[in-house]
Amino acid sequence: MISNRILVFVLPFLWCLHLPYTCSNSEGDALHSLRRSLSDPDNVLQSWDPTLVNPCTWFHVTCNQDNQVTRVDLGNSRLSGHLVPELGELKQLQYLELYKNQISGNIPEELGKLTNLISLDLYSNNLTGSIPESLGNLKSLIFLRLNNNKLTGQIPRALTNIKSLKVMDLSSNDFCGTIPVSGPFEHFPMKSFEGNPRLDGPELLGSVAYDSGCN
Repeated sequence: MISNRILVFVLPFLWCLHLPYTCSNSEGDALHSLRRSLSDPDNVLQSWDPTLVNPCTWFHVTCNQDNQVTRVDLGNSRLSGHLVPELGELKQLQYLELYKNQISGNIPEELGKLTNLISLDLYSNNLTGSIPESLGNLKSLIFLRLNNNKLTGQIPRALTNIKSLKVMDLSSNDFCGTIPVSGPFEHFPMKSFEGNPRLDGPELLGSVAYDSGCN
């Protein structure tokens, strides 16, 4: 007969096997990595306590019924610092809202792992570098807003493969080369690309992207 002492250790383990997302803290670890990378003068991240089992009780975080993070809402929060590759661990994330902050640095290529993402709003920050080709993996993406940053390089042709993409704004950056015209780009208005003085305009359908000294 199993002693009570053994049950004390075995039952929590069995519970985790039954409800793995309740016991896993990987998503909390990922969000705590983001918190450590950011400066937060208004303490909007004060509730992000890494000692909790999961982050579903944290402010600005929404979870589904399985305690998986589906939404992070930190727009217009006066945050600065940089994004972290650990965000790619939020496998069920649908909305990443970090607009109107002072976040700098590159967009992590690991965001391309967020295949359930519907909305990626990073507009009005100080982001630099290029758009990762990996964002072309976001086959559920509907909204992509990266306007009013300091992004450079060509517009990745991988984005033309996102058939679900309905709204995109890349205006007011420093992109160069030509504008794709295939896939969802066929329907985006030119205002989505204005304010990029090194963009040469739409490319011919089926042509190879022209870089015009783009870097």
